[in-house]
Amino acid sequence: MDDQDCIRFLQWALPRLHMRWPGFRRVYKQVCKRLRRRLNELGLPGFGAYQDLLATNPTEWAVLDECCRVTISRFYRDKAVFAFLAEQVLPYLIRHLHQRHETVLRIWCAGCAAGEEPYSLALLWARQFKAAFPELSISIVATDINPVLLERARRACYPYSSIKNLPASIRETAFAEQGGEYCLRPAYQSNIEFRCQDLRLGSPTEPFHMIVCRNLGFTYFDAALQGEALQRFQSRLVPGGVLLIGVHEKLPDDRPGFRTWSERLGVYLHATSVPETIAAPG
Repeated sequence: MDDQDCIRFLQWALPRLHMRWPGFRRVYKQVCKRLRRRLNELGLPGFGAYQDLLATNPTEWAVLDECCRVTISRFYRDKAVFAFLAEQVLPYLIRHLHQRHETVLRIWCAGCAAGEEPYSLALLWARQFKAAFPELSISIVATDINPVLLERARRACYPYSSIKNLPASIRETAFAEQGGEYCLRPAYQSNIEFRCQDLRLGSPTEPFHMIVCRNLGFTYFDAALQGEALQRFQSRLVPGGVLLIGVHEKLPDDRPGFRTWSERLGVYLHATSVPETIAAPG
C-alpha cells in the first residue's frame, strides 16, 4: 500500500464526497496515514478491497469522510493576514458598527478546528482595540464538524508549536504554562461560543459582521459545495460585512454580492448593499 495506491484511491473517492483532489495534494500523506490505519482495522489487504467495501457498505462512506478531514492550524497563521485585520479590516468594521449604532462585533469562524483562529481574533481584539473602544465588545461563534477538536478548543491548552507565531509579549501574558502545554487565560475565552456544525449542511442563524473560513471550503470542497457555502456566507453577512478566506484560496468566479478587497490575503467585501455612510474600502 504505497503512496501511489492511496493517491489513486483518493482521486476516485474524493469526487464522490464532493471534494477536490487538487486541494489534497499537499496534505494527502496525513489522509493516507488515517486510511491505512482504517484498512488495518478492517483487515483489508489494500485500497482495491476498500473500494469494493464502499460499493457494498454505504455506511463506510461516513468513516471515509471523517478520514479525509484535514486539520492544520496554529495561532496567528499567516501573520500578514492578522496585520491586515489590525490595520484595515477591524478599523473599518468599527466604523461600520458606529454607523449602525451597534455595540457588538459579531464574527463567525467556520471550521475552527481546535480553536486557534477564534482565539487569535479574540487576542487581537483584546490587545489592540478593547481599551480604545470600551463601548464595543466582540462575540465569536466558532463551528467545526469534529467534536473531539471542539473539546480541545474549550480546554484551550496547546503545544508550543501552536503558539510560536504569536509575539513573545502575548505568549507571556495571555498563556500559562501547565504540564508542558500553554493554556489560554480565561479572560480571553469568555467571548467565544463553540458549536458542532458541518459547514456543508448548515450555518448559524444570526447575522455577522465578519465570517472567517480559511483553508477549508475553497480548498477542499468541489464547485457545487463551494457555491452552497458562499450562499450561506452571503445570507449570514450584514451589508458591508467582510469574508476572510485562505491566502491560497479564491472565491468562485460567479460570486454575486462580493467584491475583492485583497485577493492576495483572501479578503472580500459583501457589497450587495454597502451603506452609503460607511467608507467602503477600495
